[in-house]
Amino acid sequence: MSSWADFAAAEPLLATAIRTLVCQYGPGLGYLATVRPDGGPRIHPVSPVVTDDGLFCFVLASPKRHDLDRDGRYSLHSFPATDSDDEAYLSGCATAVTDPAVIGPLARQMRAAPGVDWKLYELTVDVAMVVRHDTPTTSTRTVWKDRPGHVPRARQNGPCATAVDSVQ
Repeated sequence: MSSWADFAAAEPLLATAIRTLVCQYGPGLGYLATVRPDGGPRIHPVSPVVTDDGLFCFVLASPKRHDLDRDGRYSLHSFPATDSDDEAYLSGCATAVTDPAVIGPLARQMRAAPGVDWKLYELTVDVAMVVRHDTPTTSTRTVWKDRPGHVPRARQNGPCATAVDSVQ
């Protein structure tokens, strides 16, 4: 799995498109899916932090945080846009950040209250995707996978009712 910085260096246009969609309202907004103990998905709104150095998320004490500590797999979907149906998706692994030199500046930047029980996670990137809805019934999705030799490709889908595609 790649760090956000490695992904952005490898695919700057796709990384910019994802960052734009995640941060379209100013601070990052999205839905974080984690894996419950029974293997099912758990989804919560979050405010991811996208910097040139990484993709991060502050998580309060919660079932979501227990999920990440137990099984770091995640998926992140951008918050819906008001002017289009375009969307961004990332998946990978979340790892707790313990380095004060990383935590301190991000906590100050995001005004993370020092007395609150939060933990900072860095999110690596295994799959990245942007979907652009070209018309009400067609879309173009560009998918990048952290695989040796994988070349991102754009695929145009026909009418949404009959489009079948998988990022996995």
